[in-house]
Amino acid sequence: MSGFGGFVLRRGIGTVITLFAISVIVYVVFFVTPGNVAQITCGPRCSPEQVHQVAQQLRLDDPLYLRYWHFLQGILVGQDYSTGTSVEHCSVPCLGQSYQGDQQVTQLILAKLPVSLSLVFGAMVLWLILGVGTGILSAWRRGRFTERLLTGITLAGVATPVFVIGLVLMIVVCGQLQLLPFPQYVSLTDDPEQWAWNLLLPWLSLALIEAAAFARLTRASMLETLAEDHIRTFRAYGVGERSIIGRHALRGAFAPIIALNANNVGSAIGGAVLTETLFGLPGIGQELVHAVNVVDLPVVVGMVLVIGFFVVIANAVADVLYAVADRRVVLA
Repeated sequence: MSGFGGFVLRRGIGTVITLFAISVIVYVVFFVTPGNVAQITCGPRCSPEQVHQVAQQLRLDDPLYLRYWHFLQGILVGQDYSTGTSVEHCSVPCLGQSYQGDQQVTQLILAKLPVSLSLVFGAMVLWLILGVGTGILSAWRRGRFTERLLTGITLAGVATPVFVIGLVLMIVVCGQLQLLPFPQYVSLTDDPEQWAWNLLLPWLSLALIEAAAFARLTRASMLETLAEDHIRTFRAYGVGERSIIGRHALRGAFAPIIALNANNVGSAIGGAVLTETLFGLPGIGQELVHAVNVVDLPVVVGMVLVIGFFVVIANAVADVLYAVADRRVVLA
């Protein structure tokens, strides 16, 4: 196939292959780590016979390739797990059973995922508004005090860790000024107003960091586009500067912004550990830290795979949107 449909098909096949490769690498890396998982799962007071029984129940004595095959089979068609007194079915996509409890990994992730998605997508709206707006203003006011001030602010934003910004905002906004409550997650379906009000501070903490990168990229792309011949032609014909920036220069700067936003959305879901831990949000990041601390490998593998899934899918969507914005990508 050729053209846009062929590009989408090729990108889809590449995405599936990438996800398969990630699942192999993640599974092998985590399940060849040193340490007696059966002993950790059973507890320090278990006898050798009990540890051996736990290892058989968790199929830890099977070869690694066979264990991976059962894991992949569970993702594709589901799997049955023995709870000791009964058999429990794990529906597609089954990511395994937690070592530290009887809860399925998929159910655990689905319970935590809305918190992380609320954090990331709310912050995304803010970092696009702040970052792109700052970048446009910097390019428009090039060589003036406004540009130098905004450039200094964006450099400071890139260099400042998210936990520093979060702590400062909590101390100033919640503690001293008392403008916002200390964040406490409320479900969107329960109370949309409280959901947004309680997440505003985490959104700002995450968005201020990402907005700095968008501001720098937008400024560079805008300046590059404004230096092209067709922009000089528009100016020669007397087209207003605002019209040139809003209708022509910004359109040329959209492609790299789309690509960066896709990368940031995917990585922000995985990198929300600090933000969620700092503000006490019960999302994937905080649960991943807990699973690592108790060596709950199925939960760790499942969450890493979900994070990788979002990163790969976000990049695939970015490539398609990139091709829509610039059809030369399809022919490359």
